[in-house]
Amino acid sequence: MINIPTKHLFHYLDTLIETSSDAIIIINKLGEVEYWNSQAEQMYDIPLESIRMKKITNFFNKEDLKIVEILETKEKVSNVYHLPRPDKHVLISSSPIFDEQGNLIGAISIDQDITSIVKLNDKLALTTNELQKIKQQYNVQEQMGPLSGIIGTGLAIKTVKELTLKVAKTDATVLIQGESGVGKELFARGLHEASPRKEKPFIPINCGAIPEALFESEFFGYEKGAFTGANKDGKAGKVEMADGGTLFLDEVGMLPLDMQVKLLRVLQEREVCRIGGVVSRKVDSRIVAATNSDMEEMVKNGLFREDLYYRLNVVSLYVPSLRDRIEDIPDLVNNFLQEYSAKYNKECPSLLNSAMERMISYQWPGNIRELRNIVERIIIFIDKPTIHADDLMNIIPITNNDTITKEGLAQEKAVLEHDRIKEALLETYGNKSAAAKKLGISRVSLYNKIKQYNIEL
Repeated sequence: MINIPTKHLFHYLDTLIETSSDAIIIINKLGEVEYWNSQAEQMYDIPLESIRMKKITNFFNKEDLKIVEILETKEKVSNVYHLPRPDKHVLISSSPIFDEQGNLIGAISIDQDITSIVKLNDKLALTTNELQKIKQQYNVQEQMGPLSGIIGTGLAIKTVKELTLKVAKTDATVLIQGESGVGKELFARGLHEASPRKEKPFIPINCGAIPEALFESEFFGYEKGAFTGANKDGKAGKVEMADGGTLFLDEVGMLPLDMQVKLLRVLQEREVCRIGGVVSRKVDSRIVAATNSDMEEMVKNGLFREDLYYRLNVVSLYVPSLRDRIEDIPDLVNNFLQEYSAKYNKECPSLLNSAMERMISYQWPGNIRELRNIVERIIIFIDKPTIHADDLMNIIPITNNDTITKEGLAQEKAVLEHDRIKEALLETYGNKSAAAKKLGISRVSLYNKIKQYNIEL
């Protein structure tokens, strides 16, 4: 122990405290300020003469004072983040002070100002988000094209994209078929944008979402005064609105039989008559229809007119299900990860091989629509920079078609083990002893696994 003359003790202590770059505050058990160094004056903009021997709660809200809390709890804290004022971020280390008999006589607080660090971090986070959005916009612009929104380079999707672009140059009526959620409307829009009609309207109409009583007015419009409640100026129908452009009939299999007759007449005569009108209007709109129904079966069962079916099915495009294009799943997943990370202002995570294998092995009954929803849930619920397969257990549902065989289970285990080992080595900067300890295995086992999986850093 260093022997310091008593007469010099105060000067040494005072100099020591003033040398600190942190604010040092001492209060007595009544909460009155007994010591307030120059750094505290600068940090809180309160001169010593204004606060000395006055209650500290006169200058701050009691609930914002960790040092006052220490008088009550009598327990010290170290490096606790605190916000004593709305504009002041600090790390506080505070302890109660006891005399020789163990009686509480006050408390001391050492406040480290981290306001500039917090603001810099916030600014950096904001800049990162802005860069991410700019990057995403740049990627979209870079890939601009009639079918740029359709992601995938696999043979199945590539074939239908090429056929779409070829058909787009003609005026042929097109029937797009495929399961729900495969992106049939994207192909319809892409077909329109790649056609000579791209400067004219693209008018979509969901045949499965219109009440039967409103079908005719929605399709053909009405003249003023045609019925009670009608718009006083009348209204153009969807067919008329698509003049010069493209009319997209989604879920065309849901059309009532009487509307099928009227739609067939429009296709044959290329004119439309509004409800309550007597004059037919010529229309030049290309018809693109889409359905997830088996149209041939519907025709056989008398649910869809054969003549309309053949009129619509001049050219047929079949959009493959996600199960038939699993090679595109990684690109789709990564694209949606970036999209929803930007939307929710979060860092874009990466999926380890084990997690991607889980995505690929799932059957996707809801196709791309389901994939998009699941990726959005990943961004919302999982706050990790890297995502493992087991992180997805509560995100991706198990279906009867999603059974994993013994070979598949072994493969998934190997992929997961490879990822965990590589991650541990990266976290320990290649220190194999530390990595083995982190993984809970011996160093010999780790060396064997590294060799088995041919892991390189």
